[in-house]
This record gives sequence, structure tokens and C-alpha cells, in this order.
Amino acid sequence: MKAPTNAAMTTDRRRFLAVCLAGTGGLTLGFPLLAPRTAMAAEATFRPNAFLAIGGDGTITATVPYAEMGQGAMTSIAMLAAEELAVAPAAIKTVLAPGDNKLYAHPVLGEQITGGSASLAGSWMPIRKAAAAARIMLVEAAARRWGVGAATCTVADGRVHHAASKRSLAYSELAQAAASVPVPADPPVKTGGFKVIGTAAPRVDSAAKVDGSAVFGLDVRRPGMVYAAVQASPVIGGKLGAVDDKPALAVAGVTQVVRLANAVAVVGRHTGAARKGLAMLEPHWDGGLTDLSTEALVKQADAALDRKGVTAATKGDVAKAFAGAASTFEADYRMPMLAHAAMEPLNCTVEVRDGACEIWVGSQVPGRARIDVAKALGLDEDRVKVNSYLIGGGFGRRLQSEWIVQAALIARQVKAPVKVVWSREEDTRQDAYRYHNHSRVRVALDAKGNPLAFDHRIVAPAIMLWFLPSLLWKDGVDVDATNAATGPYAFPNLMVDYVRNDPPDGLLVGNWRGVGETRNGFVVETVMDQLAAKAGVDPVEYRRRLLPPKSRIAVLLDRLAQETGWGKPLPAGTTRGVAIQSGFGSHMGLVAQVRMDGGKLKVERMTAVIDCGIAVNPNVVRQQIEGGLLFGLTAALYSNITIADGRVVESNFHDQPVVRMVNTPKIDVIIIENGNDPGGVGEPGTAIVAPAIANAVFAATGKPLHQLPLPASMVERV
Repeated sequence: MKAPTNAAMTTDRRRFLAVCLAGTGGLTLGFPLLAPRTAMAAEATFRPNAFLAIGGDGTITATVPYAEMGQGAMTSIAMLAAEELAVAPAAIKTVLAPGDNKLYAHPVLGEQITGGSASLAGSWMPIRKAAAAARIMLVEAAARRWGVGAATCTVADGRVHHAASKRSLAYSELAQAAASVPVPADPPVKTGGFKVIGTAAPRVDSAAKVDGSAVFGLDVRRPGMVYAAVQASPVIGGKLGAVDDKPALAVAGVTQVVRLANAVAVVGRHTGAARKGLAMLEPHWDGGLTDLSTEALVKQADAALDRKGVTAATKGDVAKAFAGAASTFEADYRMPMLAHAAMEPLNCTVEVRDGACEIWVGSQVPGRARIDVAKALGLDEDRVKVNSYLIGGGFGRRLQSEWIVQAALIARQVKAPVKVVWSREEDTRQDAYRYHNHSRVRVALDAKGNPLAFDHRIVAPAIMLWFLPSLLWKDGVDVDATNAATGPYAFPNLMVDYVRNDPPDGLLVGNWRGVGETRNGFVVETVMDQLAAKAGVDPVEYRRRLLPPKSRIAVLLDRLAQETGWGKPLPAGTTRGVAIQSGFGSHMGLVAQVRMDGGKLKVERMTAVIDCGIAVNPNVVRQQIEGGLLFGLTAALYSNITIADGRVVESNFHDQPVVRMVNTPKIDVIIIENGNDPGGVGEPGTAIVAPAIANAVFAATGKPLHQLPLPASMVERV
């Protein structure tokens, strides 16, 4: 999903400070808090809707409304709050918010969604304002106690100071009094002189992840808990027929066999028993798309390229430009289905009891999961509670909640908390895949090879029609599918045409890390190199001519060329490819250096330049770019989900490999510092890898690549 622009992110910030909840010995600010003022005694925290709590025991707790799946959301939010409260990030305890769309909805996305690299951009001003309001109220409370003006007081190290009288009070000593101070309507935030923002502060979750104390969804344990292994129909769209449960029940430790409409689960006292029991079953599956194949899906998408779709973007007169063109360019592109392949397979712990349901899970949409489970179980939403946990890789897969609903339907038949864990094979073969995307690009050129018109037809499913229609489905166009369809370039005439091509019923598809940019970036950027070659112009120079002068992306391209020594001689057998892209509120460029040896490709180095506005934590930015580059490299080299006889063929890392240390290139990440609001960094790296590598291969072989992954004959699997 694409992050809205920074300008859009500024809307409706005031509601993040809608309510200030006060109570004995503590101060709590909402995020946004629209619930009744229910005071809790004892530690003076306000649940479940508090963003920032300052307790009488000195603990400062920030409730993080977004999922933490390795991208550093907990650290970033702790840093934003710490900046305004004048404390170290380590002084702030972070907890993940429960599933609640009313309290923790993203200010623009409208739901409690972690996706589109939008978490930091959505938190940038609201979190700082919430913390700034708390600081102002604490200062006012201290000033009243001392009988001085608030302007004469300062904050540092978790205390309010009055220099003239050499007095100071800890926040914990002021929390109760501050709770009675009116909430500032629009508290000012720091505009410079940052002490925390922009520093390489240690991640607040690193220590726990290193020592093993961090709790992921897979680590959840509940009293009396049992374990379930599950298998859904291996045929897409199939239903569960007859199944003899006796062989499974004969396995020591197996307690129950649960039947669902399209799946069967075996419950046991431990995971081993459940998995052994499931292996003993020989269920019969009815129906399904037994004739479905990858070849048929590709043929369907190819046919869609010949259909006119809905105009997604237009400028100038494309037909006139083609009529007067000195020459033209045309190419078709095909991109395959992709799985997410996260390290932590899908898992969910659920207890259904006394007309209520409690869930322990790592989800990118916990609020939506709450609604979906309530509907599936026939419960009111307030009878479902979703507890959030760390996620061992999401990449868009956990933007679905059908697997959480499945776990709840199993738990409804079990008289104990049950942990449902998908096997790696189930995780691969029952994924919500990135679906086939095809493109046709036509370019009209003048006598010097400069583009007169750029025409891009995109064949893609309507993911946003069901996922986020209010924001990303406009007039029959999937806005995500058409993101970056013309790149950052100033074409005088352009046309983007969207042809809807949905998967067959029963085949689940969804979002994948980098979304629209991963598809269209590959197309546009490889086209640019082919146009440059046709014009006899250096690829960097060709791009430079089409970028708005002195724009952020133009400045970035120059920096990228400088950092990589673009244009200077390379060792024999080595070539470079370049790609640039704007998306997720950020701008990024990549140069990939590759060596072709006996027809085999080795990626030796990747140099990335990122302009993401203010880098709240440069270390986290580098980590995110590096991770995104490797994720994208895996997709470019290896990834391809295929279907035969209605079944997904691939099942595990042996036939869906990931990049390993031995074939990981040297990676350099350069951050362009500026004062712009922060953009996203989780997905740009993924989106830019394939075109940079493809362009390097084109430079080496003279043969353009119009399909992913790269040809198997070119890639050495390790």
C-alpha cells in the first residue's frame, strides 16, 4: 500500500489530542482518545485507550498503535515522545496497542493498519504533539506549585526545573497535578535543535530479541493451552469432504480433530502430537479449481493487455504525439505470483469462552481482525479482544485476517486456549499472494530519442477494492496498482490505463512488500535504460534530462552518480545498472554492480541513496533499506509461485530460496539529510532492486529483461 503524501499526513491531527484522561497519581494522553473518562486508581493508567502514561512510580509508557515486525516502530515512537519530553528513549517503556480501530486508527488510512511504510509518517506530528502536550501540562503543574511563570521553567532528564530558585521536580511527582491542567488545543512541537531525533539511538527492542525474552506471537503461552496443526484444501477453492479421524486420535497426545468447511485441524497437548496426528489423516477434498495452472493465468493476463481499461492518469495529447513521432518503442512485461516467506509462520492463539473471544497474535490489522472474528463467531465486537505481539516478518501477509478467523473457528470447538501454528508448507501454499501483473509500455520518441509520450497499460487485480476502497479505489482504478506508473519523470504527454484482472474465486491474493512500486518501478526503469540505449545516451544523463531541475529526485540522482563513480571504467566483465524511484513519501536511487561469469550472474555491490526527509534514527533507516534490498534481491533472482492441477507447486525454502550470506553483495546506504517531514523506508529498497540489476544485465548482454524472476539459467542457486 502506498503511503499518502506528507501533506495528507498532516490532516486531522487535532483528534489525536482529543481527550486528556486524568486520575490518581498519573497523567494519560489519548491517541486518539474518544472514550469516556474512566479513571483507574493504583498506578493511574487509563486503559485501554491511552497513548502516553506517566505513572506515580516514574514509569513513562507509550502505547504503540502500529505493529512491530522488525521495522523499528517501537523505537521510532519512543524517540518522538522522548524528544518532546526531554528524556532518553530508553526511559520510555513501549507496549503494543490492542486491536481497536476506534482508538488506534492511522490518521489517514482510517484503520489500525501497519503498511505502506506509513507508520512513522503517520506518527511524526501526532505523537510529538501528544508528548508536547504532556510536557506543557507538567511544566504548568510545577509552575503552579512554585508560584512562578511557566515560561521560567525548563525540562530535562525527566524533570521540570526552575533555574532561578534551583528547584526541580520529577515528572512522577507532578503527574497527578498535571492531570488537572487543561489540555493545550494545539501544542507547539520542537522545530529544531533535536537531541534525540536524528541520532542513532539503540533500538528499544534489540536487547530482548537478543536475549530471547522478546515475546512474538509464536512464543505466547496460556494456562491449559493446547496446540493445533491445520491443513486447508491443497486444491484452490476446494472443500473438506470425508475424513476418518481415528488414525489421528490414536497418536499419543492428540485430543481432538476439528473440521472446518475447507480445512481440518488436529489438536494435541503439544505441537509434536498435533503435527503427527495431522500427518496420519487422509482427508478427501471436494471440488476446487483442479484445472487451474500458471499457464492459464498468464494467458488470461496476456489477453487483458489487448483490452482497453480505465484511465488512471492522463496528460496532453498522446495520440497526436504518436502520430508525429520519429520512432516508437513498445514492450510487454510479465511479473509472477509471489509468496511472502516470512521467517515466523502464521500462528494465532485463541480462547473462546462464555460468549467472548480473546486472541493473542501478531497482526498488521488487529482492529480489522477483531471485527472479522466477531462476525465469524456471531459476537458483538466488544466481546472480542485482540492482544498484539511482535511479528517475525509480515511483508503484507498479515494485512489479511482470514488465518486469524480460521484459528477462532477452531478454538470455538476446543474447550481450552488453542495455539494454531501453520507449517512452513501451509504458509507457502495457502498464502495471500502477490498476483500476476502484466504491463504494456508504448513510447513516442522525437528524432533525438527523447520521449514525446509515455503510454502504460497495467493489468492487475483490484486489491484495494476490498482492502481499502475509501482511500485507494477511485473511479474504477486501483490506485496502488497504478502507483509509480510513469516514474518520477516529466513526460510531456502520458497515459496510464488500468485493466482489472482478478484471480479466480478461491485463490487468495493481497499486498506484498513494496506493492505498486515493485511492479511499475521494474517496468519504467528498465524501459528508461532501453530508451537511453536507443538514443545512444548514458542512462544517468538520459534520466537527468527528464527530471524537474533541482527537484529532490534530481539531486538524489546526482549524488548517486557521484557516490558510485558513475561513468568511470570498471573491471573487465563488470557492469552497472541504475534505477531511481519516488514513493512512500521518500526518494531512492540504486546502482547495482554485477559480474557475468560464464553466463552466470553475481551481484557484487549495491549502493543506495535515500532521501527520506528527516532520518529519525539513521541506523534504523539503514537497516530497513538493507533488509528491503535483500528482500527485493530474493524476488528478482528466485521468487515465482506456480500452480499446476489447481495446486501451488512450491512449498518451502528448498524450492523458494532466499538470498543467503554467501551470495549477499556488499551494500552501501547513503542518507541525504534535509528538513522535510520523514517518509517511509521499509519498502523503497524492495521496489528498486530488480530494475537496477536488470539494467546491469542489459549493459552486459545487450538483451533487455522483461520478465521476473531473472532467467534460471543466469542465476546460481545456493
